[in-house]
Amino acid sequence: MVKTAPIQLLRHDLLVEARRLGFVACGIAAAAEDPVRAARLEQWLGEGYHGGMEWMESRADHRRSPQGLWPEARSVIALGMSYAPAVDPLALADQPDRARISVYAQGADYHDTVKKALKALARWLVAEAQLRGLGDAGVKVFVDTAPVMEKPLGEAAGLGWQGKHTNLVSREHGSWLFLGAIYTTLEFEPDQAGRNRCGSCSACQDACPTQAFPAPYRLDARRCISYLTIELKDAIPPEFRKALGNRIYGCDDCLAVCPWNKFASSARAMKQFLPRAELTAPRLGELLTLDDAGFRKLFSGSPIKRIGRNRFVRNCLYAAGNSGDPALVKPVQALLDDPDPVVAEAAVWALGELAGNCRSSKGETEAAG
Repeated sequence: MVKTAPIQLLRHDLLVEARRLGFVACGIAAAAEDPVRAARLEQWLGEGYHGGMEWMESRADHRRSPQGLWPEARSVIALGMSYAPAVDPLALADQPDRARISVYAQGADYHDTVKKALKALARWLVAEAQLRGLGDAGVKVFVDTAPVMEKPLGEAAGLGWQGKHTNLVSREHGSWLFLGAIYTTLEFEPDQAGRNRCGSCSACQDACPTQAFPAPYRLDARRCISYLTIELKDAIPPEFRKALGNRIYGCDDCLAVCPWNKFASSARAMKQFLPRAELTAPRLGELLTLDDAGFRKLFSGSPIKRIGRNRFVRNCLYAAGNSGDPALVKPVQALLDDPDPVVAEAAVWALGELAGNCRSSKGETEAAG
């Protein structure tokens, strides 16, 4: 009879504990550098596709591999939590008086929820390794706030594959996974890497409103609505403003159209990620009136809070300009003298767009008469 090694038993029990803590996907990858992965990162940075995200470049050596960040690491435990939506993320596209907020930001801040579960799993791992005679296991946990390549590592650990939109796609959970990682000094047997199943599908590429994909599997963040509305601190370039539509925080288009989402179930999503009623279809007119205190109150416990009131209202003004709704003229006018110059400029642009739309509508009415 073959006796199972303690490290293999621990690996099995780790997967069970991960699921108990709310992770729907768990796999293991080696912590050593992958030359192909590192080369892709260098190419992406060299092409300037990271835009103003300087931290991507400044800590590139740490991103190249887990051991580049922590030389003692031997394995990466890659984990995913589902946030699969119960409704179509594109449903508000034809309601210009409403604001579209990315699915992931409609509930509680995923950083807090995922990190809490990661820490619990890491504590369990350290204790179990000690109990099973495997020594003192070193661990470090990460969720989107450190130089960690969560998506490539998730692919290497078999959670799925990086689709043509560069996000991780799972056969079971579609495009709706929050990713986290535990680096450990324990040396587990790695899982088989995920196999690309995009085939000839180009749905995500075709859906992008700003043509942010210069080629399949390559993203130019400088054109991505998620980057423009969340990461970009300055005014959004005029050539992208119309394409924003009524999107004020992030964009789900390339994720939402992925055919693999038909297997994703909202029943598997953590309850913390359920959308708050006031964020599912908020009125632009109400959002435009937010001052700093009101913004902080509305978005307490939300990832949206991190971009601040000014950047948020800037986005709402672009959406107002695209709405064609004359009822938004008054709240837009109130922001023409906003202390923040980027907000004030966005108000000028929005008012111009609304005025032009009103003139156009009047002309059409007179012509019809």
